[in-house]
Amino acid sequence: MRYGGPLVTILLAFATGSGHAELSLDPPTSLNTLPVAVQGIDTYGTQLGTVSFPVSCNETASQQMERGVALLHHMTYSGAQKAFAAALEADPDCAMGYWGMAMASIHPLWPDVPTPEQLKKGWNLIGEAKARGPKTPREQVYITALEAYFKDGWKRSEEARLMSFEQGWEQVYQQFPQDLEAAAFYALAHTAIAHPEDKSYQKQREAGAIAKKILAKNPDHPGAHHYLIHAYDSPGLADQALAIARNYGKIAPQVPHALHMPTHIFTRVGRWQESIEGNRQSAAVAWKQSVSDGAISLHYPHALDYLAYAYLQGAQDKKAQEIRDQVLSLEGPFLHLNLPAIAYALAAIPARYALERQQWAEAACLQPRQPSSFPWEKRFAPYEAMTYFAKALGAARSGDPHTARKALDKLVSLGKQITPTDSNAYWAKQVEIQRMAATAWLRYEEGKPKEALRIMRKAAEEEASTEKAAVTPGEILPARELLADMLLIMGNAKEALAEYEAALKRSPNRFNSLYGAGRAAELGGNSNKAANYYQKLVEITMQAEIERERLQQAKVFLAGH
Repeated sequence: MRYGGPLVTILLAFATGSGHAELSLDPPTSLNTLPVAVQGIDTYGTQLGTVSFPVSCNETASQQMERGVALLHHMTYSGAQKAFAAALEADPDCAMGYWGMAMASIHPLWPDVPTPEQLKKGWNLIGEAKARGPKTPREQVYITALEAYFKDGWKRSEEARLMSFEQGWEQVYQQFPQDLEAAAFYALAHTAIAHPEDKSYQKQREAGAIAKKILAKNPDHPGAHHYLIHAYDSPGLADQALAIARNYGKIAPQVPHALHMPTHIFTRVGRWQESIEGNRQSAAVAWKQSVSDGAISLHYPHALDYLAYAYLQGAQDKKAQEIRDQVLSLEGPFLHLNLPAIAYALAAIPARYALERQQWAEAACLQPRQPSSFPWEKRFAPYEAMTYFAKALGAARSGDPHTARKALDKLVSLGKQITPTDSNAYWAKQVEIQRMAATAWLRYEEGKPKEALRIMRKAAEEEASTEKAAVTPGEILPARELLADMLLIMGNAKEALAEYEAALKRSPNRFNSLYGAGRAAELGGNSNKAANYYQKLVEITMQAEIERERLQQAKVFLAGH
């Protein structure tokens, strides 16, 4: 079924003749005063891409099931739940409606992990589906695939559950190789079990190959677009997903995540203006969704984090500041679906704004747990840690060792709160990398350069062994870039250049890495290489709002060469 319809313009302004949605720079900060009449409206429209999901339910329920599956592929889980609930309302004996409700509670690529209560609820939903009696072998294996995830789920780790999930979908895929929805869910599950430290990207490549096969048969398939982008969201694969990234938003123009996901690829390859355009559209549509739901959706701050990151790389500092101020003034309420992703963005944006501009004293003064309207008491240690990392690094680099030590103590304390489970292993390592980086700069300011460099090298090595999580456009500040900064300050331009170039391979077109590489090449006597990096810096800042000192230096050099 193909969904098509007009774009509802709530909090959207269209650039004259462009057809591109623009983010309102001053949306309401609170949803408490919204008219009740506008809440609860499904804002996703009818154009969601093309899926085929026949089920043994009545016609109305079947239509809602197809809509729910399309929204599942967009990871628009709250919308999918509403569609599946509508299917069950239309046909209470629709076994696959219960399957859909259970499926919408599994978020394989998100940082939220189901609670024991949620897992038991999912298990009960699978029981309801089985009790209704699936009418076809296909329906039976779909239900069995989810049963594998939920069985004794509250006794197993998320890693173990996802392994069962992947194995379940592999069986469905093998039994029904022509079923494109089964193939898509298998590609998703395959990506979910990829190890973040496996630099061969074997699982991701395999998932991407499945997605490509789906697209060859159905060019508008939402899951194939979405999961291929996730599979190729890494430095070595991202450029292969550019064409799909540029098409994804077109097939679902009212789904905020479909508008945002292409910017994962644009970020990976350093195409900042494309990232800006995609995230402006995503944030605008996500705000419309938040108005409908009566609570701020995770898709809104998530898009803003990627947007702020892109603005900062292009020296569009005033726009980045507007986002920072907007986020800090949000009054909520916040939709409880994937609160960790919201917490990440809320903590990351102010930290990025200070650190990317080298405003060290400003970073040292950051306040934790902002905005206060967010339920920080639910314990989001990995994300709170980012604020204390920024405070510690900022204080160390602005000559305030006392504040740096206090922030480091808090960073260590937060690190200890992160239980060493498989689902937290990534974040535990990130906090440790942040601790080492901040400690290294404190040691440098204390007059211990050898120790500082040793610790900073270790942090860079640890970071290189990991891959960024999908929730973030990039590290708050890359450890490799911080290592290069330290080497440059110490007068080792040659080695600094090598480290900046390594940082640029992982994160192309970062403002500070381009400047650092140019400066290191300049100090090392390589004028041609310096000019190349400085020219690239000028190119990515064509729409700069602030003539940063580093940009001025690059232009002065280019004028003389």
